[in-house]
Formats: sequence, structure tokens, C-alpha cells
Amino acid sequence: MAIAITNGRVLTITRGTIEGGTVLIEDGKIKDVGKDVPIPAGAEVVDATGLWVMPGLIDAHSHMGIFGEPMVEATVDGNEMTDPVTPHVRAIDAVNPADPAFRDVLPAGITAAWTGPGSGNVIGGTGVVVKLYGRTIDEMVVPGSESMKMALGENPKRVYGSQKKLPSTRMGNAAVLRDALIKAQNYMEKIRRAEEEAEKESKEKGTKVEPKYPERDLKMEALARVLRREIRCRIHAHRADDILTAIRIAEEFNLDIAIEHATEAYKVADILAAKGVPCTVGPHDMFRSKMELENFNLANAGILAKAGVKIAIQVDAFSTTRWLPVHTGVLVRFGLPEEDAFRAVTINAAEIIGVGDRMGSLEPGKDADIALFSGHPFCSFTRCEKVFINGREVYDAVKAGAPEPGTRSCRK
Repeated sequence: MAIAITNGRVLTITRGTIEGGTVLIEDGKIKDVGKDVPIPAGAEVVDATGLWVMPGLIDAHSHMGIFGEPMVEATVDGNEMTDPVTPHVRAIDAVNPADPAFRDVLPAGITAAWTGPGSGNVIGGTGVVVKLYGRTIDEMVVPGSESMKMALGENPKRVYGSQKKLPSTRMGNAAVLRDALIKAQNYMEKIRRAEEEAEKESKEKGTKVEPKYPERDLKMEALARVLRREIRCRIHAHRADDILTAIRIAEEFNLDIAIEHATEAYKVADILAAKGVPCTVGPHDMFRSKMELENFNLANAGILAKAGVKIAIQVDAFSTTRWLPVHTGVLVRFGLPEEDAFRAVTINAAEIIGVGDRMGSLEPGKDADIALFSGHPFCSFTRCEKVFINGREVYDAVKAGAPEPGTRSCRK
């Protein structure tokens, strides 16, 4: 059955704002968006008068369902800290769809998130994009959304330095990463040569000869996808020098990267912009818990956006991802242009995590992941009234037991 969300202030993100607009949903997709959209007979009509209608928010970097809640040893599965190089481990094999974080974030209007390994290892494994509603992880995951988590800076050197193992320094971090990538290059070369020799022998014998491949290596297979630029590297880096190390290695190996956290990115904003390196910035409720956070600055996101860096906002957390809209509002207060703020939690986030063709804006053909807010989505007075994922209503504030909307909200 079709659903028509009518009479709302529709923020398409990529095609402007439509006052009194309609979003038509059919078969889990956005069918049409506009001022005078014909509504099919029998369609369910959701009256959004007085509400802001926009794409569901996206947290571009979280650990929901993999660092479980309650956070005890039995539920924490985000860092395989037995080897600094674990590209073959996959978040999809550990994410718990019954984790309470998933139900806790829906009332914030968040419909999708990238979730993946932590930063204990130099190469931590693959994370995935998940819709925040579903019975199994296979229902929730967005196919083809894998990306490789990597980390520089204090975390991996602390984990392995305490064990008297490599890496124990920033030099070691970079060396471990380069070494793993070179091994993967060698593995790919062995495969290439095996296929080349088999093709040559097939021509000589006039019959097909199967290649003599090297023994399968799951680590190298995972890194081969990175080297072929099939998946993006999400590189944890706080300090400006670590950010530049990530760029240096990416250019050596032709990697597709995004910088995660990017705490001191404002110091090298011009370099990031010139090189076209996107940043997922945050979280923004940090304190100086370690030296590489010494220069944390709430103006960072605004400086980057104004310099031309594509940014997304992250909460880097679990059920606390619910604070994504509030964090974003704080960043507007500290200089992030409002338009960039909206893009940072919708289309920019979607593009950085590799799902921009499916979500992040209200356009025909995209997934019907939609949130309805009582006022400005980044105001702490505002309430999310309804959430749709894949065209299905998955949250209604009143049905969930919230009181009827009050009169206090931030409106423009």
C-alpha cells in the first residue's frame, strides 16, 4: 500500500525545501516528492502539518550492536586485539540485532548507521552500514556497504606496546600498515602470475589449464579488496600528523580513504580539501582523556566545511548515538553552516559510507527512510514524531507512550 506524507516542510537535502510538500512512498521506496503530488486511491495519508520531513539521520561511525549494551565482557566484540592486523574479521559476524541500542536511537530520527570494529588494531576488519530496524543482521545490513577500519595514533601503539609487541610507536603503526599492504600486493601478484602462466600453457596445449593459485589467505583476500579500491579505508586519526600519515600511505598504495574522528583536521583543512579526503568528525562530547585529544575544538567541523572538506558527523557510540541531532546543533552554534550541518548527517554521511545511491536525501528511487520532527531537527526542544525505514513506520512518539506534542519547539 502506498503512503503519502502530506503538508509538511519537506527538506529534500539535495533539491531544496518544499513548504506544504508531499512525499509519496510505494514498495519501500520514495515514489515522488513535490508540492502537488497525486495521491493514489487507497493510500495511507500521514498529515505532517507543522512538521519537518527529512531523510532519516545517519551516524557515519558507530559501534552499535558490536560493543554491546550493557557493556560487559560478554557483549563487547569490537576489537580482536590478538593481532594488530585483522582485516579478515567482519562486524556482520558479531553485530547483535537485539542490542537495545537499536531501539533507543530510533526516537532521535536516526535510520541508519555504519557500525564496525574499534581502533585497537592497525587494521581492525570490516564494518557495514545497517538500517536500524530488523530481526536479523542479514535483514538490516545494506549489501555492498563494507569498509575497512584502520587506526593510527595512540590506541594500537598502547594496546601492543603494553604487550611489548610491534607496534609500540607511531613509526610502528605506519610500518605495520605498510607491511600488510605490501604482503597483500605480493599475494595479488602471485594470483596474477598463476593466471598468466595458466593462460600461456592453455594456448600452448590447446586446452584449458587451471591456474595454480597460492593457498587461500583470508587476510590477504580482504586487503586485496582495499588495494583494488573496491572498499574504502576508514582510518582512525586524531592528531594532524596522524592524518597526514594516513594520506601519505593512501597515496603510496592508491587507497580510497576517509579520516575518522579528525580531531585536529582543522589544522590541515586546506590539505584535506585539496586532496579530496572526506572526514567523519566527532564525537563532540569528548574530554581530554588522552594526549591526542588535547586540541579538541568544537569549531573543527565548521572550519572543515568552509574549507571545502566533505564532512559527516559521528557520535562514535552505541545508544548514545541518539544525541546525533543535538551534537549537530551544537556544531552549528560553533560555526558549522546550517546547510552543511543538514548534509553532514544525511547525504554526506551516506556518500562517505558508500550508500549515497540509496539514502541521504528525499529523491524518487531512494529508500523510504524518513523522519518527521516537531520543529528544527537540531534543537533540543524538538521531538521526532515518526520514523519510517524502507517505507515501514517503525516509530511513532505517541504510540510509544510519549505525551501529545507540547508547544515548545524550535521553529524557523
